[in-house]
Amino acid sequence: MSVNQAFNFKALNDFISTAGLLNEEQLNALGAEGYKVVINLLPQESEYAIKGEPSIVAAQGIDYEYIPVDFASPLESDYQRFSEAMSIHSGKKLMVHCAANYRVSAFYAIYAFHNLGWSESQVYSFIGTIWNLGEHTVWEEFVSNMLNAKSG
Repeated sequence: MSVNQAFNFKALNDFISTAGLLNEEQLNALGAEGYKVVINLLPQESEYAIKGEPSIVAAQGIDYEYIPVDFASPLESDYQRFSEAMSIHSGKKLMVHCAANYRVSAFYAIYAFHNLGWSESQVYSFIGTIWNLGEHTVWEEFVSNMLNAKSG
């Protein structure tokens, strides 16, 4: 099963893909599909987390960034760690994932707003292709606050 069959998979460009949960087979295919970095925003204690994900990824020579984001309480510091990881690994083929691509789509859209020139409309449109931000007030407020912050 290819990585691009992962739940809510989105190829943003030749270097960056986002997705919800990748199963063990898809995690094992990352290296063969050219990925150099995995950024995982799903806390390991989540019922959806894949046991041994860091080892599966590392065994393929892929860099692994673990930034656990509590869905009920996203923090600016979580986003800052994500932004730093995106910058550090710029130019490498990245897979950024969580459980459903909710956390990731919000973080990536904020990153694109602050670093790639996305408009506020593009941010909300991108997130809206994956989930309804308005159904999760804490995320709606988080995104709004982060867009109004001076820098990402």
